[in-house]
Amino acid sequence: MEFISQEDKQQLETKLEELIAKRPVITKRIAEARALGDLKENAEYHAAREDQGMNEAEIRRIEERLATAQVVEEGTVPDDMVFLGATVKLIEIDEDGDEVDEDTYKLVGESTGSFDLDCIEVTASSPMGESLMKARVGEVVRVDLPRGTKRFKIAEIL
Repeated sequence: MEFISQEDKQQLETKLEELIAKRPVITKRIAEARALGDLKENAEYHAAREDQGMNEAEIRRIEERLATAQVVEEGTVPDDMVFLGATVKLIEIDEDGDEVDEDTYKLVGESTGSFDLDCIEVTASSPMGESLMKARVGEVVRVDLPRGTKRFKIAEIL
């Protein structure tokens, strides 16, 4: 089961509405391209059909996520526990136990794709997100990353 915030749910529902609204536009493109003639060598027709397939796949993916996800209500999680929507200050700990780097991370259900934030977005389903979920201030979490294992101390929840 995936946990999402109310904000994530609203974003998914908005995106789903946009994708559903695109259906008639794509269908019209297919019809116009079909009217141009031979379908075997009709690049516009094939491009429109590919767009339709990708649009429908994304609609199914979002509908499935919304059906299986559980919305986390604010205020149901202790203040000192990292949970969805939390912004945390983490201190990286090296092999010798020394503090080497400090960064701010935000635990999200789905990445916004925005890179102009004051913090690094981490999805709850990523290795970092899974390690952070339900950890408390002062704990050291272990994250198994593709380039090796790293440890982080949870300094504070902002």
